Amino acid sequence: MKKHFKFSHIGLLALIAVTISCLSSPFVDTAKPRYLFPGDYMADPAARVFNGRIFIYPSHDRNSGGFGSESGSAYDMVDYHVFSLDDPLNGEVTHHGLALSLTDIPWARGQLWDNDVAHKDGRYYMYFPAKDKNKLFRIGVASADKPEGPFIPQSEPMTGSYSIDPCVFEEDGNYYMYFGGIWGGQLQYYNGNIYTDPLKRDPNEKPLGRAIAPRVAKLSSDMFQFAEDPRELIITDEKGNPLGSTDTGRRFFEASWMHNVNSRRV
Repeated sequence: MKKHFKFSHIGLLALIAVTISCLSSPFVDTAKPRYLFPGDYMADPAARVFNGRIFIYPSHDRNSGGFGSESGSAYDMVDYHVFSLDDPLNGEVTHHGLALSLTDIPWARGQLWDNDVAHKDGRYYMYFPAKDKNKLFRIGVASADKPEGPFIPQSEPMTGSYSIDPCVFEEDGNYYMYFGGIWGGQLQYYNGNIYTDPLKRDPNEKPLGRAIAPRVAKLSSDMFQFAEDPRELIITDEKGNPLGSTDTGRRFFEASWMHNVNSRRV
């Protein structure tokens, strides 16, 4: 989930609404945000509860020069750190340090953006986007035996993966990945799951009337690959009609997130 402004330069601000929804905390009406780690620049935190603690997996920003272009090139993150706490309001934050570095990922050239972590059968799986040697975003997997890592990456990205911002949702023992982001996230270059080089696109091509949709795919039993081809997740209005590309107030941009609230998937 890469924002095209310097959100990361306010430090790692606790997303209390997210962590409280994970814990079903009774403090939801009185919670106030606070800085968790003011000593460095973090963004895009995913909050997960493992072993009775909240684990936070942010991207790690750095000063790489300016705002960059629409490609998001200025956001050139190179590693991930992990934080945890037992109480979102008053708990002491533990910084577990470096969990995964760009130098550990053979296929990646840069831009470690928004990640997420899932747990299955005693193992933890970090899903992360990064640009490959051809400057295309792909999604990689790294695994660990502890929620704080360190995470060991696979030598290649997930087959058939693309774009950014993976989120993993578990239901009845099945795991699904939701992902995608336009502009810097490159999702606009895909028709279905097929990439079209922007330099080879017809300049007279008219944009689709329907807004670009995020993607979803079931994960394989070993958690390292897709078990099916990614599908579009169509977002509709109150009447059930797909949102249009000009509906900028509601259309999908990036950072899809799926979770259960009162037994409903939202």
